[in-house]
Amino acid sequence: MDTERLVQLLEKVRQEQISIPQAIARLRHLPYEDLGFAKIDHHRAIRQGFPEVVLGQGKDPKDIVAILTAMRRRKNNILVTRLDAEKMAAIKKFFNGLKYHPAARAATWIEKPIAIRGKGMVLVVCAGTSDIPVAEEAVLTATMMGNHVQTLFDVGVAGIHRVLENRQQLEQAAVLIVVAGMEGALPSVVAGMIDKPVIAVPSSVGYGASFNGLSALLGMLNSCAAGVTVVNIDNGFGAGFAASLINRV
Repeated sequence: MDTERLVQLLEKVRQEQISIPQAIARLRHLPYEDLGFAKIDHHRAIRQGFPEVVLGQGKDPKDIVAILTAMRRRKNNILVTRLDAEKMAAIKKFFNGLKYHPAARAATWIEKPIAIRGKGMVLVVCAGTSDIPVAEEAVLTATMMGNHVQTLFDVGVAGIHRVLENRQQLEQAAVLIVVAGMEGALPSVVAGMIDKPVIAVPSSVGYGASFNGLSALLGMLNSCAAGVTVVNIDNGFGAGFAASLINRV
């Protein structure tokens, strides 16, 4: 939204041609900043409770720097996902202060303290250590969105006693994110033990017949345990975002 359109909108409010709630509704959807190659949605935080997240994958480092520079002017916290170390090194030459999280393959810019908005604890569980990068993406996302987050890693069904011994931690969570590759069995086990929502994340970890996570995805979609919701393969960000929204209710 440019200045002229904003003035017109305010003038209509002043003349009582539209109500204040109607004006707010328009402001929720109109404003974005056009950089030519990208249109930055500065009001996403108003609509969804968190600013637009930058997907680093497939973007040129120069374009990421331009996007981050524009976002920083609005003084919002920033999350960049799917960022490898090489691309991060190129970005840091032009954008100081960005913190890299190698385990999550993501970067953050903290402009203001993160306010805790979640009503309970989000627990991120993963089956094996190979699943940790996806799990850490979920951890970072949920943390940035204002949740208390705990982790429980390497508790896959190949040694099921490992998850059974941590039942108390499972029960203390308000929402659980469960990451697994191979056949994707762990979310069914966890969901069958507790009465909390479980967000299942299939990872692309596994041998040939796992089809880069497709077997885990299908296994989770066919879970016999109630209360399992499934996101896309390796989508730790999506799981963390969904868990945060659930945890605010």
